[in-house]
Amino acid sequence: MAAVRVSSRSGLPSLLIYLGIGIAMGQDGFGGVVFDNAELTQILGYTALVVILAEGGLGTKWKEIKPALPRAAVLSTFGVAVSVGVTAAGAHYLVGLDWRQALLIGAVVSSTDAAAVFSVLRNVPLPARLTGVLEAESGFNDAPVVILVVAFSTAGPVEHWYTLIGEIALELAIGAAIGLAVGWLGAYGMRHVALPASGLYPIAVMAIAVSAYAAGALAHGSGFLAVYLAALVLGNAKLPHSAATRGFAEGLGWIGQIGMFVLLGLLVTPHTLFDDAVPALVIGLILTIVARPTSVFLGLLPFKVPWREKALLSWAGLRGAVPIVLATIPMVGGVPGSDRVFNIVFILVVVYTLIQGPTLPWLARKLRLGDDEEAADLGIESAPLERLRGHLLSTTISSKSRMHGVEISELRLPPGAAVTLVVRDGTSFVPSPTTVLRRGDDLLVVATDPVRDAVENRLQAVSQHGKLAGWLAPGGPGGRRAIQKAGLRPGDRAGGRGGERSGERPGEHPGGRAGERAGERSRGRAGEGSGERPGGRSAARPDEKAGGRPDGAAGGRPDGAPGGRPPHTPAR
Repeated sequence: MAAVRVSSRSGLPSLLIYLGIGIAMGQDGFGGVVFDNAELTQILGYTALVVILAEGGLGTKWKEIKPALPRAAVLSTFGVAVSVGVTAAGAHYLVGLDWRQALLIGAVVSSTDAAAVFSVLRNVPLPARLTGVLEAESGFNDAPVVILVVAFSTAGPVEHWYTLIGEIALELAIGAAIGLAVGWLGAYGMRHVALPASGLYPIAVMAIAVSAYAAGALAHGSGFLAVYLAALVLGNAKLPHSAATRGFAEGLGWIGQIGMFVLLGLLVTPHTLFDDAVPALVIGLILTIVARPTSVFLGLLPFKVPWREKALLSWAGLRGAVPIVLATIPMVGGVPGSDRVFNIVFILVVVYTLIQGPTLPWLARKLRLGDDEEAADLGIESAPLERLRGHLLSTTISSKSRMHGVEISELRLPPGAAVTLVVRDGTSFVPSPTTVLRRGDDLLVVATDPVRDAVENRLQAVSQHGKLAGWLAPGGPGGRRAIQKAGLRPGDRAGGRGGERSGERPGEHPGGRAGERAGERSRGRAGEGSGERPGGRSAARPDEKAGGRPDGAAGGRPDGAPGGRPPHTPAR
């Protein structure tokens, strides 16, 4: 807890603090623990990396990374190749390493770590177009980098480069196919199988994601890409207890990172690092100033990306635990000089994280790349009510949500759904149709099975576009026609625009004005209403009665007395 708090206040990635704890516990520290098992470190590091990738996939929003996929794909393939080549050339010609060691170092340090980036950017939010690129790149580039490191560790420099490219492409294709298939099948099963306890849902989702890694590895594909894609599908599938699942995965991810960093700190021997300090600083300078910017600017040439965003993406290539874990692969394989490779990578990661980490928020502000998005997505948690064939949806109105200032009745939820509870400033109450929503409110919505997705889409639409949003968010299942065919019940608001003819009078909520009869609220006025303004209270003019026409026909007499019909309306 203290390490997390220090990391948040200092702007440093937490990995440095946990690495320091591991070093302090090691043989050169006060702990005196002697640990030199690189093979065990690699196994545990792989395990932690699988959990971290699964947590990253579950927490990644498809809407944010979808526009960034082409750029992220280029950076995680072509960009990795450029970074490896430039870094290896600098390590060979400037530092004097042989080509095998130079290629190993170039491949190991070419992998970025989004966890390190966002740990220092928590107070400087970036636009989704940038966070999407960083998240997708960090999730995708681990797979080709692992393949490169394994290839260089087993055979040294590759004589036929096209053979290596073909192997990488095949492993990535197999891993992607298995990850998408496992994710889709897992999401389908989770949506149609009711588990006996809510606490089993997070465990089941993580088990499905980890099984994708196992299946990908057994099929000689990229298990890391498989687990990331499977978790990405599961995280965007609107599964039951999704918020609890993400919280569980985040906790496991933190445990994996802490354990991995402490273990890597134990593995390193500080007194042997001094001889490799200068080569590490030179290679890190080449990587940070030359290799990373070159890969970003060349890779993004086909895209219309402003130079400011390219500059930030270049500086945001922080290295974290992944390079240090990958540096154990040549140690386990017995590659000559692997100890020196590990020491150089360790120094490079620590020093340049100390330099880049605290300066990254400052650079984002100087480049004026703060979050300029109009409205954030609405996070909705769903809990199934199996025996009642319904769902409880809970959500919180964020500071950027345009749901602020909207009345409950203006949400215009589809038939079969209602807002049943609002929690504001620690106090819960049952809302009325005229209750105005505020930022920070927690809503509890009850929805039947057939309209659950429609309710989520509607809430998302209002959160992004306000009360003027259409019936459903764009692309929502069923669209406007599906709701119109379902018909209106008492409590629904009419969805037509001003001037439309309607077969029913705009409905009012059952808990609305006292004295109105439900039969009069639901009774239609066929052939009338060409001049009416559907939409109930929110559409009324100041001189109109609330919820009706100027003559007071919707639910009251012209004199305002509740419950009667206008004098001109014949009884039915």
